[in-house]
Amino acid sequence: MQEVTLLIIVLQAKASNIVAHIINSDLAMMTIRNVRKALLCFILVFLIGPGTTEEALGQVVVDRTMAVVADGVRSELITLSDLKWQLALQSRKVIEPPSNADLDEALRLVIDQRIFALEAERLPRNAPTPAEVQEELAKILSFFPSTAEFERRLRLVGFTSIRDENFERLISKRLAIEKYIQFRFRSFIVVTRDEEELYFNTIFIPEFRRQNPGSVVPSFEASRELINQRITEEKVFGNIESFLDQAKLRIDVTIFNGN
Repeated sequence: MQEVTLLIIVLQAKASNIVAHIINSDLAMMTIRNVRKALLCFILVFLIGPGTTEEALGQVVVDRTMAVVADGVRSELITLSDLKWQLALQSRKVIEPPSNADLDEALRLVIDQRIFALEAERLPRNAPTPAEVQEELAKILSFFPSTAEFERRLRLVGFTSIRDENFERLISKRLAIEKYIQFRFRSFIVVTRDEEELYFNTIFIPEFRRQNPGSVVPSFEASRELINQRITEEKVFGNIESFLDQAKLRIDVTIFNGN
């Protein structure tokens, strides 16, 4: 939610790049905290599914309700189709039929996504432009072997193609929420020189020596930009984790059995 470890993943300043590396990383090397970071990366990149089956397909069809996320004023319905949509964006996931484990993972991700959706509505922002929508579509396609393969997966979850108006509308919605996340969790991040120097001496140098025995350690100034990116991403992930923990105290999540 395409061989590097999670350590390299965290270096990336763009969530889209992070997800591309997560897909190919050795998951066995992740700690529990790092696994959650990986899931948060999927939230940042594959931000929102089709909402309801009626919205996605433009018609009323029978679908199974998996969960409801509500803040007392608004509610977000999560259906089985939403979970399949989430899996359709992950090129290595089987969606016909999906496994119970994959559905459970998708449900956790979509619940967090819908929490972001509810919060984003509290802070309206400018709608994405057509050019931004097309750029986002190109980014999504880069995770798949071909456009044809991605469209095949789209058709399995109810869309006709990447030009489907409903699909493009969902990409626009996703971008609007992504802008909220960028504003809410990244805009106010400050990294001081003291933090950079501490990271360089206590983490960067030992890590570099372990991975590159016998090599000369780069200077602080030569490594500073990379270190700043690392610290920034750590702070962003920390802010998102804290936000989700706090949000779940005031938002009701009802999960229905029988999936």
